[in-house]
Amino acid sequence: MPLTTDAEIKSLLERTETIAMIGASDRPDRDSNKVMLYLQQQGYRVFPVNPTIAGEQIYGEHVWATLGEIGVPIDMVDVFRNSEAAEEAVEAAIAAGAKSVWMQLGVVNAAAAAKAEEAGLAVVMDRCPKIEIPRLGVAKR
Repeated sequence: MPLTTDAEIKSLLERTETIAMIGASDRPDRDSNKVMLYLQQQGYRVFPVNPTIAGEQIYGEHVWATLGEIGVPIDMVDVFRNSEAAEEAVEAAIAAGAKSVWMQLGVVNAAAAAKAEEAGLAVVMDRCPKIEIPRLGVAKR
């Protein structure tokens, strides 16, 4: 069952330090770009993942082609892809040893969530951390 209570989601956000963002964009008008900057401002280390712009930088962070290339422990994988692509993102998160998967607003995939949970990952679906952090009073800094 994906995390749904305020207490569960707040706890996940408080214990998360590193986030890999699949589908990060270098375009300031894109939601993923705005969320990445916000997460950095809240004290999270965010690793952008986007094969189209791999090797470039977004807000001082190297853009990775795949999750598996990052090479450091990842607490959360933030999925900024469509619902159909969520299963592939979950498989990459499992392979990378991530602790949780966060599917953004509009991203709902029960099969992907079940696969993540079977592998021991916490799951949040159809929510945005940029909304949840201030709403729940999460303080990282």
